[in-house]
Amino acid sequence: MKVTTFAPEFEAALPILKQIEAAGFEAYFVGGSVRDYLLGLPIHDVDIATSAYPAEVKQIFKRTVDTGIQHGTVMILDHGTGYEVTTFRTESGYQDFRRPDSVTFVRSLAEDLQRRDFTINALAMRADGEIIDLFDGLTDLKAQQIRAVGKADERFHEDALRMMRAVRFESQLGFAVTPETQTAIAKHAELLTKIAVERIHVEFVKLLQGIQRQNGLQTFLKTGLYRYCPAFATEAAGLTKLAALPAQQIHDEDTAWLLVNALLGKTPAAAGKLLKRWKSANDVIDAVKAGLGLLPAILDQSADQWALYQAGQHVLDITLIVAQLMTSESVAVDQWQAKYAALQIKQKAELAINGQVLMQNGYQPGPQLGKMLAQLEKAVVLDQLPNDQAQLLQSAAQN
Repeated sequence: MKVTTFAPEFEAALPILKQIEAAGFEAYFVGGSVRDYLLGLPIHDVDIATSAYPAEVKQIFKRTVDTGIQHGTVMILDHGTGYEVTTFRTESGYQDFRRPDSVTFVRSLAEDLQRRDFTINALAMRADGEIIDLFDGLTDLKAQQIRAVGKADERFHEDALRMMRAVRFESQLGFAVTPETQTAIAKHAELLTKIAVERIHVEFVKLLQGIQRQNGLQTFLKTGLYRYCPAFATEAAGLTKLAALPAQQIHDEDTAWLLVNALLGKTPAAAGKLLKRWKSANDVIDAVKAGLGLLPAILDQSADQWALYQAGQHVLDITLIVAQLMTSESVAVDQWQAKYAALQIKQKAELAINGQVLMQNGYQPGPQLGKMLAQLEKAVVLDQLPNDQAQLLQSAAQN
C-alpha cells in the first residue's frame, strides 16, 4: 500500500527522514501516528525509527538531545520542532514484566517491528508514502480488531501493561480484541500486579474516556484484568453496571472517576481511599468526593443554592454529566446551571463584607467573628440578604 498525500504532521517531519536517508540509512514513520493517519484520526506524536545508531544520528544533525539514548532515542531539534528518532532495536529479559533487561541496536526494520505490541501499531511508512506491513496490521485495521504481534503470550510476558493497552485501544478506537489475544490476557492477567499503579491508572482513565468504553470494559471484566487493579477485585457488580451504561463519551478524568465511584456505591470517604490506592491527584480526589456529596441531591432534585455554592461550577458540571449517564430520566441540566448562575456570589471572596470590615465596626477577632461571617455568607447565597455591605453590617449588628 502506498499513500499519495501526507498529514501536515508528517509533511513537517519529512525533512528528518530525507536527511537520514541522504546519509545512507533507512528511516520511517512508525507506530501510532501511522495507525491514526490511516484511520483519519488526529496525530499526536510523530515517531521516527531508523537503521542509524544513536551516534550516527547525532553526526547527521547539528542539534540533538539524548532523551533516551540508552534505548536508542535521540531528539532532533534543528528543524523547528523536536522529533524523537529511535534506532531499530531488539529487546530481551523483561524480568520486571515491563522493561527489557537489555536492548540491542540492529539495522533491520523487521526485527524492530517484531517487538511491538499490536499489529495495528507495527506499521511503518517510508518518505515516499509506502506502508510497510509485516504482520497484517492493515487487515486488522480494516477489520477493526486488536491482535498481538506474533505470540500474544510472549508480548504480554515482555510487558504486562500491554494488556491494559489492549482494552484501552478497544475503547479509544471502537475495535475488538481478537479471541486469541483475549485468551492470552486472561491467562496472564495476574502479571498486572507487577506494573506500577501509576501506569495502570493512565491506561484505565484513557479507557474510560474512549468512544466505546463498553468494549474495553467488557474485555476488562471478561479477562479478569479488573481483579488485579487497585481495590477492584470485589467490584465486579459495579463495574458491570459501568460497562452497561450508554456510550456517551466522557472527556475528563474527574467525570470518569466520579462515575466509577458512584456506580460502585462509594461514599465520599470510601472514594477518597479508593482513589488514593489508584495514586490519583489530590484535586481529582477532592472533585470526586464533592461530586458524590452533590449527586444524590441532583438525582432527587433536592439540591438547594447552598449545596450548589459549596460544590462550585466544575463539580456541578461533572455531577450533571454523571447524573445523566446514571438515570434514564431527563436531568434538567439547563435549570441546574441557571440556578447556579443566579447565585449572588460564587465564592467567599465575592462577599461584600470580610473580617477586617467587621473589626472596623466593633467586632473583636475570634470565633464569633468567623461564625458571623459564615452566617452572612450563607444568608447571601440563600438570597436571605443582598450582597450589600451596608445591609450586611446592619444584619450583623442585629445579631
